[in-house]
Amino acid sequence: MSSSRVHDIDEAPGGEAPAAGFRAFVILWSGQFVSLTGSALSSFALGVYVYRLTDSVTTLGFVYALAFLPTILASPFTGSLVDRRGAKRALVVSNTGPMLVMSVLALLLVTDTFVAWHVYIVVTLNSLFRALQMPAFEASVPLLVPQRQLGRANGMRMLALAASQVLAPVAAGALLLAIDVEGIILMDCLSFGLALVTLLFVRIPRARHQAGPRTAGAWTLLSDFVQAWRYVVARRGLLALLLFVAALNFCAGFVDVLITPLVLAFASSDALGTVLSVGGVGMIATSLVMSAWGGPRRRVRSILGFSLMIAAATVIGSLRPNIALTALGAFLFLGGLAVIMGSNQSIWQTKVDPHLLGRAMALQNMVALTPQLLAYALAGVAADSLFEPLVGRDRVTSDAMAMLVGHGPGRGIALLLMSVGVLLAVFVLLAWFSPRLRHLEEELPDVASEAGDPQTEPAGAPR
Repeated sequence: MSSSRVHDIDEAPGGEAPAAGFRAFVILWSGQFVSLTGSALSSFALGVYVYRLTDSVTTLGFVYALAFLPTILASPFTGSLVDRRGAKRALVVSNTGPMLVMSVLALLLVTDTFVAWHVYIVVTLNSLFRALQMPAFEASVPLLVPQRQLGRANGMRMLALAASQVLAPVAAGALLLAIDVEGIILMDCLSFGLALVTLLFVRIPRARHQAGPRTAGAWTLLSDFVQAWRYVVARRGLLALLLFVAALNFCAGFVDVLITPLVLAFASSDALGTVLSVGGVGMIATSLVMSAWGGPRRRVRSILGFSLMIAAATVIGSLRPNIALTALGAFLFLGGLAVIMGSNQSIWQTKVDPHLLGRAMALQNMVALTPQLLAYALAGVAADSLFEPLVGRDRVTSDAMAMLVGHGPGRGIALLLMSVGVLLAVFVLLAWFSPRLRHLEEELPDVASEAGDPQTEPAGAPR
């Protein structure tokens, strides 16, 4: 196979040797951090803009759903493309595409030709590119970072995610007043451009034994994805972990939706901002610890232990209509979630063959996002139609119920969140009694060796 087929994209400019190892990951990470922050800013600002334009919660909810659904549907194909084409090409495409989409959106806003339905197209296209970007970045990490530093790398990834989510609501409010939504969208375009610049200085090795010819039709890509599914099913520990993370995401989806009405039922929007900020600080704090420390050694037990902690945090935050209590729950929840996500990624990166990692990470994203989307659909219905009437919308109608959730409006939502916390604890208990999951790290050998060893080869090496 000719070495020229990937040489053009995987060398640093000017013929210089590309950055290697953890330094290369830091360069790549910095670009993706900037891109994440830009996207978080534009998503927040665009959500505010569309809500003000339409005054419709239904429209806003549909926009949120579109941020997930195309990613889920496209994952079987994008994961295969990452394995066939290489992580770097996928990262180039997945940053160039949204930059062009957001440039068109900025033009529509500046020329005053934007209408509400345009946002559906924008969000759908960006969700499709996200389906390519997520497995590409996740698959690139073990190809750049030595195995002993995967925990640090995934801690840095969680730090970037947490920091961008905390910074966005705070900064976007001020930026909307200063440069309006058009300026924020242009900032997002610039962030994608900066991410592309960092890609010029990083060469990402290609895994050996890639999945056949790099051009293939939809059925071939789908067949590749089925191969990854069979790979996971044959490794019962990975399958059990996949299902547990799906169950965890289902519960987390309820928390995502219900935290806002829970707080606003008894406090102001400023108080809600405080709760969310405290939660973000918890995620940043644990991500920083993981970045410096490298994360836990017994990752499966850490996932189960911190899942039990966030189950308790969900209950704690719902016990009483009290901002301090809810903020404590948010701090513990998001802090524990960062450890879970980082540890989970490290397991997949060390237990899945590199040439299958793009498809495996796409499979994980698809299985994890589907129950989360289902939870988004069910949370409002369950709260409005079942739990609020059961407890009382404006005041708690039962003394026994008041002892459990306290007095005041919105305590039906609190009871629903408590139930979700208990359900998550049950999932943790069931997972603990799965020997394949509990002993996953001992039973499955590490296959993602250190970057640069014989299991990976530089891009462009002849085969």
